[in-house]
Amino acid sequence: MRVGIGYDVHPFQEGRPLVLGGVTIPHTRGLKGHSDADVLCHAIADAVLGALGEPDIGYWFPPSDASIEGICSLKILEKCAQIAADRGYLIENVDASLIAEAPKVMKHAPAMKQHIATALDIQPDQVGVKATTNERLGFVGREEGIAAMAVACVVKAPAV
Repeated sequence: MRVGIGYDVHPFQEGRPLVLGGVTIPHTRGLKGHSDADVLCHAIADAVLGALGEPDIGYWFPPSDASIEGICSLKILEKCAQIAADRGYLIENVDASLIAEAPKVMKHAPAMKQHIATALDIQPDQVGVKATTNERLGFVGREEGIAAMAVACVVKAPAV
């Protein structure tokens, strides 16, 4: 068994959709980034990659690569699942927390869990999604952006 952690943060940007866990969330602003800026998926991706001892998503999906501009972050999770399989590992579970003052997102958690599970080729009950505020402290508390933290557990696949 191996465990990895991930963290990501993106600032808000006018004129973009807000995508979290592969779900478009109604809000006045989206997140700024080279991809769809799905901070939840990015933290989970880094947790999976960390558990595998691999470099972070910036290595696998560099912001300098124009061919992936605007990429759906669920594709990033699919790539992480493929990397795990290629290394002989199964993703046992992931757990993540969104940190934002607004919008309230927990009513979207079941759909997020389903999207994340599908991308990682696991079951929704192997995905934890939680949300909290930053108690109005710091950039998140001032509603300048959203952060996410995640952990992932991978296990060696049984020999066939």
